Amino acid sequence: MTTPIRVLVADDHAMFRSGLRAVVDAHPDLECVADVGDGRSAVAETARLRPDVAVLDVRMPKLDGLAATTAIVAAGGTRVLVLTTYDSEESLARALAAGASGFLLKTLPPEELVAAIRVAARGDAVIDPSMTRRLAARFAGVLAPPAPPAELAALTTREREVLLLLAEARSNAEIAAILRVGEETVKTHVSRILSKLGVRDRIHAVVYAHQHGLVGPGPGR
Repeated sequence: MTTPIRVLVADDHAMFRSGLRAVVDAHPDLECVADVGDGRSAVAETARLRPDVAVLDVRMPKLDGLAATTAIVAAGGTRVLVLTTYDSEESLARALAAGASGFLLKTLPPEELVAAIRVAARGDAVIDPSMTRRLAARFAGVLAPPAPPAELAALTTREREVLLLLAEARSNAEIAAILRVGEETVKTHVSRILSKLGVRDRIHAVVYAHQHGLVGPGPGR
């Protein structure tokens, strides 16, 4: 059996925190190694236990989830998913700038949270679908630094097609269906795109695409 993905949960509401722990522990490939009620404890326990993924609420006492994200990401080794009750674009921008691997609403179904944990654990990023295009259109110039056009020139025609589909918030499965290729092929293209553009994950690739005018500000190309 493969080693379970080790997860830390942080939320100041004990009942919600217990629910998160139960959701995580209900899956054999996941293990909740700790649950804490404030941001300072989240940082301390993450440093002690080195979980693969930390799931943090935005609003917590002693240290808020965004400040905790900054500290955890700076220490390295743990990916962070940020949960919030409100779809605040400011919080989303700050979370990504802090290095979060995901920004999700607390209203999402449990299975989607589990899927997001798995995505983060393998080094990818995920944002609640309702927020993705709003992020790209509104915060591209803030979150992604300018880059020389040579980086775009390094992309192949197929890699540009994949980048445009990423910018439309398409999943790997959707991209594979549109381009009529396998998902593994899409994953390879995405990996090469991230490397060539020098961006951390697919979310920042979306931001990059909007910043450099590859797509319009609306919900489509």
